[in-house]
Order: sequence, then C-alpha cells, then structure tokens
Amino acid sequence: MNLVVALDLPSASENLRLAESLAEFDNLWMKVGFRTYIRDGRAFIDTLKTLNPHFKIFLDLKLYDIPNTMADSAKEIADLGVEMFNIHASSGSKAMERVMQSLEPYAKERPLVLAVTALTSFNDESFRAIYGEGIEERAKEFAKMSYNSGLDGVVCSAFESRAIKDETSKEFLTLSPAIRPFGEASSDQERVATLEIAHREGVDFPVVGRPIYQDENPKQKVKDILERMSKIELT
Repeated sequence: MNLVVALDLPSASENLRLAESLAEFDNLWMKVGFRTYIRDGRAFIDTLKTLNPHFKIFLDLKLYDIPNTMADSAKEIADLGVEMFNIHASSGSKAMERVMQSLEPYAKERPLVLAVTALTSFNDESFRAIYGEGIEERAKEFAKMSYNSGLDGVVCSAFESRAIKDETSKEFLTLSPAIRPFGEASSDQERVATLEIAHREGVDFPVVGRPIYQDENPKQKVKDILERMSKIELT
C-alpha cells in the first residue's frame, strides 16, 4: 500500500506547514484537492516539490465534461508534472478513451489516471436515487468500463476494491478515501475503513486526511500509520 496524505486544510500556509512537517518521508503521496487547487494553483504544486522532490502528487479534481474538454484538460494536468489525477467514470467510455489518447505523447512520463466510481459520501440509498442501482453493482460496472477504456485504476471505497479487482485485474489500481487508520471518527464519510480492511481488500492507495492533520503531532501520526501498514503487509 502507498499512503496518500490529503492536504485539505483551509489555507495554503496550513497545508504547506503540514507537508513541511512530513518532508522527511520519501514514500508519501500528497493529495491536492479541488478547493486547494482552485485557490492555490500550480504554484502550490511546485512548492510541494521543493519541500521534498520525492513527494508524489495526486491531483484530485475529478474531471467531468464533454470528451474533448476532458482530453484537453488531461494534457494540461500532465504538463503540471503531477504523478496521478482522476476523472469521473460516469463521464462515459468515449470521454475516458479520449483522455487516454490525449496522454499518449507523454509515453512513460504520463500520470496515472483513475476514475471515480462512487463518492464515499454516498450511502446505498442516496447513490441509488441518482444512479438507479446500488453502489456495489454500479461501482463494478464503472470499474469495468474504466478498465476497458485503458485507465490505470479507480477511486472507490475499500469495500468495493476486491470485487473490482476480481472483475478487472489484480493489477488494476484502487485508491480509497475515508481511511481511518486506528478507528477514528467517520465525520461526513459514509463508508470508512481501517488499514486492516484496506489491506484485506487489496487497496493500493489508502487516503488519510483528518486523522493526520487534526492530530496534535501529524508527523508522529504518519510514522505510526506507516509502521502499522508495514506490520499488516508482513502478516
């Protein structure tokens, strides 16, 4: 598993202080979300790289538009030098295929592309009201569509990860938000999971936000999480 730290604090200075406190860790992914990128832009990403050039950046913008606009946006994102970004699977096969085609000139330098299946703020009832199916069924359909469109993986709850890999490939990546490493409060997330569950379900990228940045000692919290992950993976 690869730990992703969510930089979701209210200001650039707070996010950068958090990232700076974690600069000694060379194996971290940093999630830059919608609010942060709109507010702080490319300069924020560049600054993260100066704090530690080994930080890998996941740009969490969840693109959803017509195919050409998504493809053009994907190229702009690739030019930012980030290592991973995401789009919505519900944008459809044509849009996802156009995104991947647009990145072909980048060859091995292109970022990983993941598709969002179902936001973890949904429960089954609220998801069904919009999509007409339960989360598990539609998440697997979205995942297969993403896999067949050439994407690298999906964003999903830890509870869908294993079923998605069974439907696609064990190499198809899964990134799961709402990870509560030591059973912390779920807050506004509906489908939360521990690190043990994430590992059991084959999650490649567990995302941890509040349990880290709301802790009195985020650096120690990350150290504890990495140690727990290491022990879990050895069992």
